[in-house]
Amino acid sequence: QVQLVESGGGLVQAGGSLRLSCAASRSIVTINSMSWYRQGPGKRRELVASMARGGTTEYADSVKDRFTISRDNDKNTLYLQMGSLKPEDTATYYCKAVHNWRPYWGQGTQVTVSS
Repeated sequence: QVQLVESGGGLVQAGGSLRLSCAASRSIVTINSMSWYRQGPGKRRELVASMARGGTTEYADSVKDRFTISRDNDKNTLYLQMGSLKPEDTATYYCKAVHNWRPYWGQGTQVTVSS
């Protein structure tokens, strides 16, 4: 099993930055993949960025060149550095881990970008 705890959300002005963290309950080098998703008001949950165990990353077109996914293996923590934030980035951000082919989700952290 994997427990995930997100943190770092908050209220920020457009153009600002935030860094989200996702602390895992087990060594993340043993986890197949980890990702950040988001769900805005009245919208479907969507993939923001992902990182495979080997380090390969993927990003949604809407966040490329603005967001960066990274990890600290020693701290068992996944990060999402968000820059040049826009009001449309407002959402609840969720961390997801796939371990032994099973998905695990965190409880989410709210990001609100004011115009």
